[in-house]
Amino acid sequence: VRLVESGGGLVQPGGSLRVACAASGFPFSSSVMSWYRQAPGKERALVATITSDGGSINYADSVKGRFTISRDNAKNTVYLQMNSLQPEDTAVYFCKARWSNRVSWGQGTQVTVSS
Repeated sequence: VRLVESGGGLVQPGGSLRVACAASGFPFSSSVMSWYRQAPGKERALVATITSDGGSINYADSVKGRFTISRDNAKNTVYLQMNSLQPEDTAVYFCKARWSNRVSWGQGTQVTVSS
């Protein structure tokens, strides 16, 4: 099982960034995928979740209207499009896969919002 996040970086307030999570080693198209984030000194928090077919999506209140989760089952990849980024969005962003009562995490990608 492997989850590899990419696309993080430094962006100015008000900017946009898209992070991706490439998956392998498990039935991706049958999995529920989530994005979490962990800011310095804080606990890891759920950002967004998407079901296996993309039919159900949920967001944390803090990102509603600004972030969009999506998936491409043909590419075994889940995305998080982040718009109107603010300094409080600075965190390490992790993807999580859940399938058949199993869970796996990626290693994370750093997103820093700063002028």
